[in-house]
Amino acid sequence: MERIKLFEWVKGMYGTEPDYPWNDWNAVLRHAENKKWYALIMEVPAQKLGLDENRIIDILNVKCDPLLIGSLLSKSGYFPAYHMNKEKWLSIALDGSVQEDEIKDLLDMSYKLTQK
Repeated sequence: MERIKLFEWVKGMYGTEPDYPWNDWNAVLRHAENKKWYALIMEVPAQKLGLDENRIIDILNVKCDPLLIGSLLSKSGYFPAYHMNKEKWLSIALDGSVQEDEIKDLLDMSYKLTQK
């Protein structure tokens, strides 16, 4: 799932627009009512994720049930959270290695876990 398609989906699902607090390509998705983050989309060098590749990839950080994180990390496209709490957050590659439905389900979980 590419970031533009992801942004279209969250706008339709939650009414969320991406916020660019660092004036770069990295974006935060926030709850409208409490401004808490439920997702972060970043460009990251693949090597920072432990991949033996020389490219920049988009990742999606989401809050996740800690019991689910362990099983997801054994699958392709999932990584310990980049620059977030690794016990409660998860990074997902937005390079086609994770199915769109899985990404949407995890985004929905993150949205619910970060509500008031």
